[in-house]
Amino acid sequence: MQGSDLALLIEAAQVAGEIAMRFWRREAKAWEKPGLGPVTEADIAVNEALEAMLRTARPGYGWLSEESADDADRLGCEHVFVLDPIDGTRAFMAGEDTFSHSLAVVRGGVPVAAVVYLPALDRLYTAEEGGTPLRNGLPILASQRAGIEGATLLTTRPNLLPEHWPGGVPELQRSFRSSIAYRLCLVAEGRHDGMLALRDSWEWDIAAGDLIARAAGAVVTDRHGGRIAYNLPRPQAAGVLAAAPGLHEALLARLRA
Repeated sequence: MQGSDLALLIEAAQVAGEIAMRFWRREAKAWEKPGLGPVTEADIAVNEALEAMLRTARPGYGWLSEESADDADRLGCEHVFVLDPIDGTRAFMAGEDTFSHSLAVVRGGVPVAAVVYLPALDRLYTAEEGGTPLRNGLPILASQRAGIEGATLLTTRPNLLPEHWPGGVPELQRSFRSSIAYRLCLVAEGRHDGMLALRDSWEWDIAAGDLIARAAGAVVTDRHGGRIAYNLPRPQAAGVLAAAPGLHEALLARLRA
C-alpha cells in the first residue's frame, strides 16, 4: 500500500541530510552554473539520491529539480516533485548551518505536501494540504503583526533601496538567511514577520516553503500580490512576498503606490 506523499518527502529529506553532512565543512568540489550560481558535488550527490528514491516510489510523478535537466514531460503530469537538493549552497560552502533541503509535491499547480529540512540544525518543517504545519513535530504559527511598525523582514539590503518603494521605504528590522526556503519557514513559525524577494524566484526554492508558510497563516504571493502557480513552462515566480496578513497588505501598498 502506498504511503502518503508527506511521509515519503520526510524520509527523502532525511536521506538528503545524511548525504549532505558527509560533505559539509569538508571543502566539497564546487563550480559555477551560468545563471544559477554555485553548485557543489554535494548538490549533485543529493540530487541523484533523491531522484532515484522519489521517482522509484512515484513513477507517474513529474520531476523538477535545480540540479536536473528540465524535462517538458512534467507539464503533462498532475503531480510533480519540485525540489532543491541544497538550498543555500553558498551557506553550505561557507560551513554555515542554515542550508536546507526543499522538497514539495505539486498537484495541479499547487503545492500539496512540503518538507524543508536543515540537517546541520536537525530542524524539520513539514506541511500538507489541509493539515497543521509542524517544526520537529510541533505546531507552528505565523506572526499576527498588523502593520510595518516594529516588524522584522528577511530580505537583502538592495531590496530596501528607494527605487523599489514608490510608497516609501518601510522602516523595519532587516535580517537575512541564504536559503529562501528557510526564510519562508522562519515566517511560518513567527520568528520573523515577513520575507521579501524582489528578483524572480525559482519554483524549486519556494514551493515547499510557500505551502508551509500559508498553512501557518502567512499570506504568500509574488511581488505584485498575485498567487504563485507551479509547474510552469518557465519555472519562476515574479519574486516572493510572505508575511503576516496585516504586514503583507502594508508592504504591498508601499510597493504598488
